[in-house]
Formats: sequence, C-alpha cells, structure tokens
Amino acid sequence: MKRLGGKEKFFFLAGTVSLSAFLAACGGGDENSSTEASGEGGEHTFTLTHITQTSHGWHDTAMKFDEELQELSDGRMDLEIYPAGEIGSEADMLQQMESGDIDFGIITNAYMSTRDSEFNAWFMPFVFEDLAEAVEYRGIQPAQDMLEGLSEQGFVGLDFIFAGNRHILNASEPVESPEQLAGQSIRITDGPAIQDFWDEVGAGPTAMPLPEVYTSLQTGVIDGIDIDLDALITENLYETADYLTMSNHMTWPAVVMMSEISHDGLSEEDQDIVREAMKNAIDWGVQDAVEREEANLAEAEELGMNINELDEEEFSEVKETLHQQYAEESDIIAEFLEETQ
Repeated sequence: MKRLGGKEKFFFLAGTVSLSAFLAACGGGDENSSTEASGEGGEHTFTLTHITQTSHGWHDTAMKFDEELQELSDGRMDLEIYPAGEIGSEADMLQQMESGDIDFGIITNAYMSTRDSEFNAWFMPFVFEDLAEAVEYRGIQPAQDMLEGLSEQGFVGLDFIFAGNRHILNASEPVESPEQLAGQSIRITDGPAIQDFWDEVGAGPTAMPLPEVYTSLQTGVIDGIDIDLDALITENLYETADYLTMSNHMTWPAVVMMSEISHDGLSEEDQDIVREAMKNAIDWGVQDAVEREEANLAEAEELGMNINELDEEEFSEVKETLHQQYAEESDIIAEFLEETQ
C-alpha cells in the first residue's frame, strides 16, 4: 500500500492527535492503551526506524517486513517506517525504543559496538572472503549471544542484516600494502575496532558523516575512505576517486532489534508472528545484499574505475594483532573468531 514519508505523517497527525498518542497506539509503552494495542489478537501498526535512504537495501528489507506482517497476521499488523534518520540519530532511535515509543530499529553494528564491545567481533579484519560468506555466519552461537545480551539494555535482538563488505576507495593509487596507507587520512565510521584497524595500518582514521565525504574527497581533505559498494554507487563517490581496492577487510552488518516494552506487550501468538515475519524479511534481505554487492561491482567496472584485489597476506600482521587483542578482551569474540576461522 502507498505510505506517506515519516515527516509527512508527522504533520498530518499533528492536526488530529498528538504524536505521543499516535505512538502509543502503535504499540508504545502507554499502560492505559486499549486491548487491541496490548497484543490480545487486535490490530497493530508498528513503527520501525533506520538511518539509510529509501533506495538502500535495509529500507527494502523493512518494506518486506511490512508485507510479511500483513500476510502472516491476515491484515491485523502493518508497519510505518521512518527512514534516513528522520526521528534523529541512532542514539535517539535507541532512546525511543527503550521507552517503547518506537517498536523496531535497524541500528548499525558500528554504533552498537560503542555500547557493547562484543559487537566488535563483526569488525575483526579479514575474517570473511566475501559478503556471501559473512551472511552465512549470522546464526552461529556467538552471534546469537550478542543478540541475547541486548535484553540488558531493554531490547530484543532479532537478527543481523548486511550492507556489504568494506573496501578501500583511494584518490591517488591502488592499495597493495599497509605502507602505502601510512599517514593517509582515511574516512571511517566511528567504532572501536574500526579505529584500531586503521591505527594499526598506520593511516590517520577520520570519523566523518557520510554526507560530507563527497566534497572532502573532491577537495583533498581526505585521501580515501573505508566503504561498502552500495554506498560507493548510491552516493556517487566513484566521481571523486579513481582507485577501488577490493579488500574485503571487514563486513558491514546492522543489528535488527525490537523494543522490549513493545515485545512484552504482545501475546505469545503475536510475538511468534513478528519473529517469523522478521526472519522471512531478513532471509530475503541478506540475499538481496549479496546480489547488490555483485551488481554494484559490475557497475563500478562499467563506470571505468581502476579496480584491484588486495593480497590479504600483506596485512597478516595487522590481522593477527587485532584478532589477539579482541579475543583476549571478550570470550564471545574469541568464540566468534574460532567458529569463523
């Protein structure tokens, strides 16, 4: 069905009911909500938020979740989606999920790794040969332990979804060794293991919002970026730097979670429907991500980019240092590395 965008919905609803009342009706934490909103076989309009644009695979997966909810519930459940950070930063998203005002979130693993160190397991360098291999491991026990640990923060961890593996876009030359990156300013997304990787390489990691990257590359403020192919193509970053090194040095997941307040307000039957709908959507979404990875690489080739593959052996010392450091800090990360290696 056709949906208004998040901001349009907000202004429409402001003329009729308050936003807080609307969110409460969507499964928020209002103790005086009706029987239908409390999960006893009634209708539910859930809310979900994420940071990506509507052209991104994570948004398509959210739309698939909506379809699955409607089908499995015989039309009793549907979903309103707030994309592109419309309700604020990821910190804001989690705060609203903690209170039950937002039901679901697709939150980057990078942000979650700043709240819970176990999520750094996914950022251990050179673990997965490609994205297809990475998605195969989302169900292993250490990954499930990470999700179960979210209950301590007021969330129900449901699954992981992926945007692609990380590669290196460089303005000056193909990357073949760590020595070439020494002293270069490389844009990263903030996260402990990401920062440590680039420090160990010898580069100057620079955390920077994605909207600033195009101009910063174009003007030489940064020398290169740590990027997935989806962002490379959708953000037109291929226009600002010529050299793409297929490094697969990390994978790039997000954590799919639900507000514990929203979850616990549902009947067991409806909880099962939600979980099945989400699993179906994520199964579809990870396959879509793998296909996008292949299509984006083909498009990069058609655009005439200079593409080379990295020899992982050149970075073996960096890999071993980071793996040992993080395995010593966390049993879950140690188990994760054991299973994936």
